[in-house]
Amino acid sequence: MTDKQARFCEEYMIDLNATQAAIRAGYSPKTANEQAARLLANVSIQNRIAQLQAEQSRRTGVSADRVVRELAKVAFVNAGDLIDARTASLKSDAAPDDLAAVQSVKVKTFGEDGLEQEVKLADKLKALDLLGRHLGMFNGVSGDASDQLAEARKILGGVDSVID
Repeated sequence: MTDKQARFCEEYMIDLNATQAAIRAGYSPKTANEQAARLLANVSIQNRIAQLQAEQSRRTGVSADRVVRELAKVAFVNAGDLIDARTASLKSDAAPDDLAAVQSVKVKTFGEDGLEQEVKLADKLKALDLLGRHLGMFNGVSGDASDQLAEARKILGGVDSVID
C-alpha cells in the first residue's frame, strides 16, 4: 500500500466520505470521486479500513451490538413506564434502560405556582426502522418501492411486461 493510499484510509475514517478523503489525501479534486471508488474497491484498502474501524471500536467501546442495544431501548420503550400522565413528568422509578429513550425534558415556570413540563422521547419509529434494516426485514419490496413501481408503470404506459 502506498503512503497516499494509507493516508486515504486514515482520512476516510474521519467522516466516511470517500471523495473528501481522497482530496484530503492528496488526490486531484477533479478526479477524486473516481479515485475514491477505485480505492474503495481495492481489497488491501478495504482490509486496512476494516482494521482501522476495529481499532476505533475497541478504543471507543462502540460496537454494532452496543448500537443495536441502544436502538432497542428507544424502539421498545413504553412511554407509560416513563412518564406520569397526570404531571407530564418522568416517573421517579423509571428504569435506566427506559430513560435512555428520553431525548429532552423541558420545564417552564410561570407565576408562583405555574409549571409546565414536556418530556420528549427519541424517535421510536426511526429506531424501529433502523433495527429492521439492520436485521434485513425490509429487503423485499416496500410500500414506497411499490408506489414508485406503480408510478413508473403510469409514466411508461403499456410496457408492464418489461417492468414485471
